[in-house]
Amino acid sequence: MPKAETHFFCQSCGNEFPRWSGQCPACNEWNSLVEELQTSNLKPQNKFQIQNPNKEKPTPITEIDFKNEERTATGMGELDRVLGGGVVAGSVVLVAGEPGIGKSTMMLQAAEALAKKTKVLYVSGEESAKQIRLRAERLGTLSKNLILYPETNLFAIEKAINETKPDFVVIDSIQTVFREDVTSAASSVSQVRECAAYLVRIAKSTGVPIFIVGHVTKDGAVAGPRVLEHVVDAVLYFEGEQHKQYRILRVTKNRFGSTNEVGIFEMKDKGLVEVANPSEVFISERPEKAAGSVITAAIEGTRPMLIEIQALVAPTKLAYPARKTTGVDYNRTAMIIAVLERHLDLKLSIQDIYVNAAGGVVAEGPAMDLPIALAIASSYKNKPISAKTAVAGEIGLAGEIRSVDRIDQRVKEAEKLGFEIALIPKTNLKELKKGKIELIGVASVREAVQAVLQ
Repeated sequence: MPKAETHFFCQSCGNEFPRWSGQCPACNEWNSLVEELQTSNLKPQNKFQIQNPNKEKPTPITEIDFKNEERTATGMGELDRVLGGGVVAGSVVLVAGEPGIGKSTMMLQAAEALAKKTKVLYVSGEESAKQIRLRAERLGTLSKNLILYPETNLFAIEKAINETKPDFVVIDSIQTVFREDVTSAASSVSQVRECAAYLVRIAKSTGVPIFIVGHVTKDGAVAGPRVLEHVVDAVLYFEGEQHKQYRILRVTKNRFGSTNEVGIFEMKDKGLVEVANPSEVFISERPEKAAGSVITAAIEGTRPMLIEIQALVAPTKLAYPARKTTGVDYNRTAMIIAVLERHLDLKLSIQDIYVNAAGGVVAEGPAMDLPIALAIASSYKNKPISAKTAVAGEIGLAGEIRSVDRIDQRVKEAEKLGFEIALIPKTNLKELKKGKIELIGVASVREAVQAVLQ
């Protein structure tokens, strides 16, 4: 008779423990251990006996046949950009996001685009075939090569893959899939881990790319063990607010491309629409002649993007003034506030300060320092900055403005959208050629404030 054993797994890191504790000894997360009953059906084997041995043999690296990986375009330009140019054969891509953000919608649209030239198997464990057909009618994604299969049994899914021989597979979602030989319930740590590893083996052995949809926890991490992110080839996060129309597809892991790319989508009645020019979208709602608003040129992967940095400075009666940031780094913002107070004599220690990157984007990198500083100074002095001025630069603790990378792309993007002035570090001026846009180089934060707020 198989022996049943009780184990405790951490839902955060996936480690296994013989007994329960309030805090995970591995990752220090609280209340993350869950109890699972496991039944072992394995028979003792000789230590040299291997079941289903790999056909590959140890080979010198110089004798391995190498060909550049062939990519297949999905038909969605923003998705291809994030993946590095398309889908690689045999790859496994995890698409994660909050419930209702649009993961299933994007996967159905991508499956329809692929089905125009190849065969796609769409496996759904959360919706019936009729429900998917209703959504497909609304999205206009109906193709004979798109095969729907509502199933949660992993071995039944494997059988369907072998019978239909699709070119692409979509699993929606991994939390609903289960293995019969694993006794724990579906969506448990053991089930998610084993099912994901099994799907990876199927993809590598058949060469069929598999998209796996996964949910995230309230903390924004992928639900299930961290090993789920380790076994797949790419991890894509679908971000955005449900009550706003824009969605951002961000890659955090990609074995076949860059991890800095982002894709921008707009949610409409007919589904997700790609945003070809995100710069124009993110600055289209900028208020005119409003203090505390600055346009900056950020770099997301290979794409320059103009975004609006907003700041609100208001007097406080509290002993500890508020410091809140959204979309920008809190620690760098605190450093910039200290620099402004020290070198410009701004009385910010008695002010509440709120800084926001408009549009729900995340403005990262040292080039965001100068825009944040000017937005705070503009709000403090209640003087607006010209709407035709774009800003980029890094600030040091001595108040100096340091050079930033890829300044030519940032300036060209601002010039393309009709900006007339680019306020940049003085050391970057030698890298640029004169164009229609006026270049102003500044060496210190005091010079920058005097250039735009006098």
